[in-house]
Amino acid sequence: MVDNLLQLTPRGLYCELGGFYVDPYEPVERAIVTHAHSDHARPGCRKYLAALPSQHLLRLRLTEEAEFTFVDYGQSLDVGGVKVSFHPAGHILGSAQVRLEYRGRVEVVSGDYKLESDLTCKAWEPVVCHRLISECTFGLPVFRWPDSAVIAGEINQWWRAAAEEGKCCLLYGYAVGKSQRLLSLLDVSIGPIYTHGAVEKACQAYRVSGVSLPDTEYVGAVERRDTWAGALVLAVPSAHGTSWTRRFGNCTTAMASGWMMIRGTRRRRSMDRGFVISDHVDWPSLLRAITASRAESIWLMHGYTVAVARYLRELGKDALALGQRTFDGSEDAEYLT
Repeated sequence: MVDNLLQLTPRGLYCELGGFYVDPYEPVERAIVTHAHSDHARPGCRKYLAALPSQHLLRLRLTEEAEFTFVDYGQSLDVGGVKVSFHPAGHILGSAQVRLEYRGRVEVVSGDYKLESDLTCKAWEPVVCHRLISECTFGLPVFRWPDSAVIAGEINQWWRAAAEEGKCCLLYGYAVGKSQRLLSLLDVSIGPIYTHGAVEKACQAYRVSGVSLPDTEYVGAVERRDTWAGALVLAVPSAHGTSWTRRFGNCTTAMASGWMMIRGTRRRRSMDRGFVISDHVDWPSLLRAITASRAESIWLMHGYTVAVARYLRELGKDALALGQRTFDGSEDAEYLT
């Protein structure tokens, strides 16, 4: 049995046996993609392989010149002698864990994932392997997510109170995945829902993919509206404080992100409210997922890699930090997950 199917290179995780990269950092000949967020699905690659439910989102984000191959969850494909399959990650629509098998050796790249249920994507499933390459974006004990049903109640209460005061609500979240999850949690009886252009495009991709979402209207399609009182607008964080938001008049603002757990983040972003809701695993879920994988070796990427690796080694596990990227919530919308 081979020792390593994957290695970390300057261009990303590379499988020499199969001749492909998983979520490469830059354009390559052959890319296997875990999901449609642009920090994982890089443009410019010649061939892409991904899970079938992600097809509409990926075609939205990447050029049509690329050659796409999509396979359903659980379906195996031979790539250069390596058996490749995709398994639900629960992060966003079409997100997948990539399972690689060669001569009895199994390695899994988690991509981004969460264990909490979500009406807009297929739920995460554990995949047993010899080595797990896991994200740990929120890999510190401070990150423990409240129940999303509780957060949904808080968001709807905020919207209802604002509507009664004659205000418009601006709710910020990442265009792909987060906004659709928020939309699925909204009480549509409170008022009309409008969207930023980037959010509306992603919503349409979700609908074409068969995901049922409440009705929305693209802000740019509204020819004239004297007042936005009582409405809720889903927008990307980069729109906050720009001329685009001035049209809404008397409004209240909120950010939905896991980073709202950190004291001071909402204040630095000049938001009226912050709602703690993330599409990544929190600390308890990260440990539960690692245990469920039964992995003999764990590689950590994307987040508090050094801290998580140290904790796992103290438990007697073989853990390695492939890279550290410490977030403080100050990143642009691309990383406000």
